[in-house]
Amino acid sequence: MTFVEKQTLIPQAQYAKALRPLLPEEAFAPDFSKLVILFINLTILILGWAIAKHLDRWHLYLLWLYLPLAVVMGNSVIVLLFSSHDLMHGSVIRNSRLSYIIGFIGLIMLWMPPTLWKAVHNRVHHNKTNSLNDPDRNYLSAQPKTWGKWIQNLFVPSNEVNFIGLTVGMATAWGVHTFRNLTSVVLFNCESVNYVPAAFKVSAEERWKIATEFLLIIIIHLSILAYLEFNPLKLVLSYFLPCGIGYAGVMFYIYTNHMLCQMTSVNDPLVNSVSLRVPKLIDKLHLNFSYHTEHHIFPGMNSDYYPLVQKLLEIHYPGCINLLNFADAWRLLMLSPRHYKNEITFTDWIGEKSVICPLSQASKN
Repeated sequence: MTFVEKQTLIPQAQYAKALRPLLPEEAFAPDFSKLVILFINLTILILGWAIAKHLDRWHLYLLWLYLPLAVVMGNSVIVLLFSSHDLMHGSVIRNSRLSYIIGFIGLIMLWMPPTLWKAVHNRVHHNKTNSLNDPDRNYLSAQPKTWGKWIQNLFVPSNEVNFIGLTVGMATAWGVHTFRNLTSVVLFNCESVNYVPAAFKVSAEERWKIATEFLLIIIIHLSILAYLEFNPLKLVLSYFLPCGIGYAGVMFYIYTNHMLCQMTSVNDPLVNSVSLRVPKLIDKLHLNFSYHTEHHIFPGMNSDYYPLVQKLLEIHYPGCINLLNFADAWRLLMLSPRHYKNEITFTDWIGEKSVICPLSQASKN
């Protein structure tokens, strides 16, 4: 017997209330292993740069041997975000000051001030997921054609994007996303900023903290570049290539998390979020980030238990969760436009096409 037949939007809190008694207490206990994972991947990056320090002594025909390490470093950039993500949701340690310090360290390679992350992700995105007020949603067709909207149109997977734009975008869109939100709150801090999908405000204290944190991040990145002697070879192989790979991996998840879904006025994770089927090894490496619907129901939960949440959703809300193979999710992104014409309809840059969101309630009925 199911809790509900899926006909109307259900608030996130209602799912959490229904499923919480069915989950073990340890699923909500701090998981210190994510802290170990964060520092292991930070160490991988540091070792990679230490090796790269001597690349100018390598023969040219041996430089390809560094490429596998660059790929591993790129994966470490991904894991640093995901482990910091869990940390800042409170599922790793309970000490808020220590979480802030370690979160800052973990987010350095992502150019993301932790105070900004808590505001844009924890506070706004999680409470207003894929609504008009979500900074992470697709742009509306009716929104002004600002530089932010233009860049996203060039970079985001859709039936309009070209290969070059998509390739460049996979490596740089994370930076654009961060830059948009950072400048919106630091320079303006008002809800009328039109180059972001949805502007939001932070307190005066948070605004200063974000600016200070970003300045420190810039200094640390410059220190890394200086350590590598601003050598183009060292920078390309050990800094730009790993960062590009890492940002591309992060953006793959971000694009598939919500961008195929309809907008919702009620925060219903089974409607406005997507979970992916990926190889088991990838789930292990990326801390079950593919279980994104489950995360939106229990954001502060130990991510090791998200598969159990998915099983409970399939039992009590059968056929309701948006669960896709990762390749199918990408294919749907590439076959559809990326601007909202209305809550359940996508359209193109000029607003001529009308495509029902492939994961909307309308398309399923």
